[in-house]
Amino acid sequence: MGSEALARGEMSRGRLRSAYRAIYPDVYMPRIAQPSLYANTTGAWLWSKRRGVITGRAASALHGALWVDEDSPVELIWNNNHPPPGIIARNERFTCDEVIEINSMAVATPQRTAFDLGRFLRRDAAVTHLDALARATGLAIEHVLPLTAMYKGARGIRRFRTAIDLMDAGAQSPKETWLRLLLIDAGYPRPQTQIPVLDSGVARAFLDMGWEDIMVAVEYDGEQHRTDRRRYVWDMRRQAFIEHKGWIDIRVINEDSPRYILQRVSQAWRRRETEGRVVNTPA
Repeated sequence: MGSEALARGEMSRGRLRSAYRAIYPDVYMPRIAQPSLYANTTGAWLWSKRRGVITGRAASALHGALWVDEDSPVELIWNNNHPPPGIIARNERFTCDEVIEINSMAVATPQRTAFDLGRFLRRDAAVTHLDALARATGLAIEHVLPLTAMYKGARGIRRFRTAIDLMDAGAQSPKETWLRLLLIDAGYPRPQTQIPVLDSGVARAFLDMGWEDIMVAVEYDGEQHRTDRRRYVWDMRRQAFIEHKGWIDIRVINEDSPRYILQRVSQAWRRRETEGRVVNTPA
């Protein structure tokens, strides 16, 4: 806090103005420092006079979750109707066991973080962050559901129930989450994730998602699959192994449209239907 540094005599006003820049009222960082979500999170907590509870996306990042944008707003459980830009303050109820200390800051537990992510983000964004949080912490739906009973009338509780039901720790990227939701929204049964493909009882490959009973997989290939030659060679050998084991493996890239993806998945299901493995192919 700038005022605290001045009061302790650690900083002159001239030095504060010349060498530091304000990121929030009375909260400064060195001008030479690179902006970051962690710096913004620390600053937001200081802005709350060290009494707010960090939650939402910033909290999920502190818990080790990936895929949180560096410029994400910092969400606080804190009673303030006029937060500065970059901070979202909500006057919410919470209990002491929903808060832990990380780097001397009050942070919502993974359970409470998930509860707030699911209530205040749109479904697809919420599920993406919930997937990442579950992957980082081992969070499961049964860990979070007790909060719905505790806060029955909380804002966004229906949105939360939808998002938490779709959470899956098997997603390894936001695009995999997007792809899984595309399949679910198209009417397909919820895909399994990280399906092992065995060779003599040993898993030699894991499929992003799919349906093990009919042996149809859908996988997302990121840029590294094409730019890394060693990865490309491995992928080609992996593909041959998977197909040899009897799987239809649909590979999706960024340029594929949802319509094209679903067309290919439908074709795979219809093929399995003609083989007698599927009773009814989703429309």
